[in-house]
Amino acid sequence: MTIGDVLGIKRHKVERLDFIVAGAQKSGTTALHYFLKKHPQIALPDRQEMHFFDDDAIFSRPVDYDLLHRHFRSIGRQATPKKSGLAKPFGVAGEVTPSYLYWKPAMERIWNYNRQIKLVILLRNPIDRAFAHWNMQRFKDREPLGFLDALKEEPRRIAQPLTIESRRFAYVDRGFYSSQLDRVFKFFPREQVHIVKFEDFRDRKQETLDGIFEFLGVKSLRRIRDKDRNIVPYERTMTPEERKYLSEVFSAEITKLEQMLGWDCSDWKGRGG
Repeated sequence: MTIGDVLGIKRHKVERLDFIVAGAQKSGTTALHYFLKKHPQIALPDRQEMHFFDDDAIFSRPVDYDLLHRHFRSIGRQATPKKSGLAKPFGVAGEVTPSYLYWKPAMERIWNYNRQIKLVILLRNPIDRAFAHWNMQRFKDREPLGFLDALKEEPRRIAQPLTIESRRFAYVDRGFYSSQLDRVFKFFPREQVHIVKFEDFRDRKQETLDGIFEFLGVKSLRRIRDKDRNIVPYERTMTPEERKYLSEVFSAEITKLEQMLGWDCSDWKGRGG
């Protein structure tokens, strides 16, 4: 007899996701995926980024959600007295695809899929996020341009929306978080959205994870071994000229985000994060 048998837990096929980590890219989502995967009450798919809700081909025809659900193991539900007619969830299922926050049609697609779904969003200093994004593309041999040249070339590269270029080269555009959050809040109430500052996740990991687990409705985990994930070596550091350029680009946006979320982002304004 298993522990599941003792507790009256039955395994069921995943038919709806309970949560999605929706962004932002280069903001700690790979590290968060690592910790979520360690949790016995959380079911994740068999690959890290499903890219289901940002796949325009899938949504160009009647949507087959089994294309998503088939990647999950079964999840437990704890039996309750027959008179209640309900099974108590013992675990939750979710996935991590950080491009959903940026991909304009994604939030409406997620809302149409499950209006009660919970969203977790990590946001990083957009200046440092842009440099990390560029560095990743250089590491993958996708970016021939230097950082400042790539920033100045970006408007032309992403002029056509919903293209591979807008995924790869939107170093600045992905950092305008307020408009992306406006799309989120157009469809989801704030109580269904948990927004985390990347720097808090980096510096106060256990406390931040406790908040995420509580939001998802699962128990906290202690003594999770920390591990750096998705560490791409930087070919160099950002120059003062590059940081000054981006500080001017993002100054008003950071102030707007502070007002929207009630955050203090003084550590983002022209400094490394």
